[in-house]
Amino acid sequence: MSGTIIYSARKIITMNKSRPTTTHVAVRDGRILATGTLEELSSYGSHTLDERFADKIIMPGFVEGHAHAMEGSLWSKVYCGWFDRADPSGKVWSGVKTIDAIVDRLKEADALLDDPDTPLAGWQLDPIYMDNVRVTREQLDRVSTTRPIGVLHASGHILNVNSKALELAGMLKAGFNSPSIPLGDDGLPTGELKGPEVMTPVGMHVGFERNLLDADEGGLRNFAKLCVRTGTTTITDLASRMDAEAVKMMLNVTAEDSFPIRLMPFRFAMGLTPEELLQEVITFKSRSTDRLRMGQIKIVADGSIQGFSARMRWPGYHNGAPNGLWYIAPEQLSDILHRALDAGVLVHTHTNGDQATQLVLETFEKALRAHPSPDHRFTLQHCQLADAAQFHKAGKLGMCVNLFANHHFYWGDEHYNLTVGPERATRMNACRTALNNGVAMAIHSDAPVTPLSPLFTAWSAVNRITASGRVQGEEEKITVDEALRAITMGAAYTLHLDGEIGSIETGKKADFAILEDDPTACDPANLKDIGVWGTVQGGRIFAAEDQ
Repeated sequence: MSGTIIYSARKIITMNKSRPTTTHVAVRDGRILATGTLEELSSYGSHTLDERFADKIIMPGFVEGHAHAMEGSLWSKVYCGWFDRADPSGKVWSGVKTIDAIVDRLKEADALLDDPDTPLAGWQLDPIYMDNVRVTREQLDRVSTTRPIGVLHASGHILNVNSKALELAGMLKAGFNSPSIPLGDDGLPTGELKGPEVMTPVGMHVGFERNLLDADEGGLRNFAKLCVRTGTTTITDLASRMDAEAVKMMLNVTAEDSFPIRLMPFRFAMGLTPEELLQEVITFKSRSTDRLRMGQIKIVADGSIQGFSARMRWPGYHNGAPNGLWYIAPEQLSDILHRALDAGVLVHTHTNGDQATQLVLETFEKALRAHPSPDHRFTLQHCQLADAAQFHKAGKLGMCVNLFANHHFYWGDEHYNLTVGPERATRMNACRTALNNGVAMAIHSDAPVTPLSPLFTAWSAVNRITASGRVQGEEEKITVDEALRAITMGAAYTLHLDGEIGSIETGKKADFAILEDDPTACDPANLKDIGVWGTVQGGRIFAAEDQ
């Protein structure tokens, strides 16, 4: 047989229990022909031996089950995050530690703009690190009172804008009575907008007309560069508007020979009736390609814990903050779940607070009784405050969870001290409890909320270390093997792709992460530091240094 390439490696970690490790993998037509020794694979006939990975570790390509393609486009905005962060080219941008420093960085960007009407946008703002001081329109007015300015929070659930932006949106006026639009002492909006319904009308005036949710063409290519650098070969865009222009762009870009990932966008359940939503998503599914898998729905039930917009059960927020926001009415949630189960359409639902998780569990149970589906794999995304009873219920309902393991590092200390208090913070993102209750589990970064890096996500779940260096939740740690499965087969399972990707075995896509060291042999504390050479996706080779 011709066209077969056999790759050698120092070690191949297959995630295939019948042959967990090996030294060679044969690839033909972008698929895995077989794994084994060189002698075994030679029995398949003529081949080319490729030894470029002979000193590397090969794993299944990482699967990121919760990310947002807008990460690639956000790098065209001003970075306002607390932590240092690498952009798609590998350049590291320093974090900013005060509101004054953020204003100064925005002023520098403002000075470079010639057109006085061009909006100025920033991203990754997180006031919780700055003693939870709320940013106001007056502070952003220090940058400009004539140019519209908006800065997106790290959570993606809050947008801060200046007075000009509010004016352009017709919102610089008294009379608002909504927890989504906080008011100042003068009775006018403070410039802090919570939730997509109030963010979207203003976003169009501050440079977020599209990438509050979606990437543009250049941004999608940047997003793919980040994937190669982190060993990711399949990734979700887990809340896309998917209008006609966006779908056309995604089809065109993913069809390019040089595009290195498989993208799975979920249509955000907003702006359509449940009936219209299902019809649209079913149409999308019929237009899918190998590298663009459409036909899924994303529901957002509540906001973010660190933004105090997540819905909490008693006793609520540790610091006494009012309960968060519902992003969907229970009746609409129920209608979508009933229709999706009946039509066989996959739904993933964002629930951060435990009250939101409880609502989805109760609503889904009723829908499942009406529309029995033995292999639905509806997934709770984030599910950060779920307790053992909720995980048990999710398991009995056949639901999956995708837990926000990174969250413990980036916000664990703030949750312990401020948002939910010591006990609940210790059991947040409870990977061990999920597995002990038989729940199919993935773990994720929610990029751009935290940086895309599946090995860092695995490290977070294994070590549960906060930014201050504390271990928070020893009992919820999982093993390295369990974490690696969560970022490969676990995530693939939640996407109904476990028959195609997630392991290295005969018939699956030739999707590999090429690593410099063995994650199963290193100190678990060093898991996040393992270098990524690049990826193989559908048999095509992509080196990180070329991105």
